[in-house]
Amino acid sequence: MNDPHPSSDSWHQAGRYEIRLEGHLDNRWAAWFDGLTLTHLSDGTTVVHGPVVDQAALHGLLQKVRDLGLPLISVAQVEPDLPVQSR
Repeated sequence: MNDPHPSSDSWHQAGRYEIRLEGHLDNRWAAWFDGLTLTHLSDGTTVVHGPVVDQAALHGLLQKVRDLGLPLISVAQVEPDLPVQSR
């Protein structure tokens, strides 16, 4: 039988994440997002993406999104070598 829950080790590993937000954030916010890259898409969204060291850091990023009051569209762990627009 498959375990529907990932092992606890996989929840604590580093990964590359993509956080999609409604609206365009100015690039000066990149420093506030721990140096992650901000990409503005033509659909009016901003993608915050880059490496995140662990789940605690990911939760910290999501708290920053909450504090800005921006609508969160999605959060995904992504392959490191795919360009943002093709995801």
